[in-house]
Amino acid sequence: MKAIAYSIKPFEKEFLAIANHKKHEITLISNNLTTDTAIFAEGKTAAIITADDEVSADVMEKLAIAGIKYIITRSSETSHINKEAAALFGIKLANIPAISSEHAMSYDDELQETANQTIRCLDLWQLNKCIGKACVCAKGCRAVVEDETKETA
Repeated sequence: MKAIAYSIKPFEKEFLAIANHKKHEITLISNNLTTDTAIFAEGKTAAIITADDEVSADVMEKLAIAGIKYIITRSSETSHINKEAAALFGIKLANIPAISSEHAMSYDDELQETANQTIRCLDLWQLNKCIGKACVCAKGCRAVVEDETKETA
C-alpha cells in the first residue's frame, strides 16, 4: 500500500522502517497536514497523521480527491478529525489506542509499538479486513456487526 506520513519527527523514521519491513511504500514528511500539504497525498491510499494535524472537512475533501481511502492517527485522541466528512468521502479511520499503563515500557518501546500498530492497520486494510479496536469510523463495521447480531437474535 502507498501511504504518506505527515508530521514525522526525525527519531520516528527508524521505528516505522523497522515495523514496515519494506512492505508498504511510505513517504515520510515533517510537514503538518493542512489544506496546502494535502496535495502531497496524491497517488497514496493511506495517510498517517498525528493529533497535531487538523483534518477539517476541507482537508478531508482534498485527501479524498488525492486518492486517500484510509487515515491512521498516531494518537488515542480523534477530535482533530472530522469524522462526518470522512464518512461522506468514504475514508476509513483508525487510531492507535493508548498503550496500557500496566505494561511498563520505555519511551523507545512505546514508539516502536505505535509504529507496529500503524503498520498492522495498513496490513489489514491492504487485505480488505477490519482493523478491530483501532476503528474509529463514524459508522464503523463494529456498529454494523452489532446491529446485525441484534436483528438475528
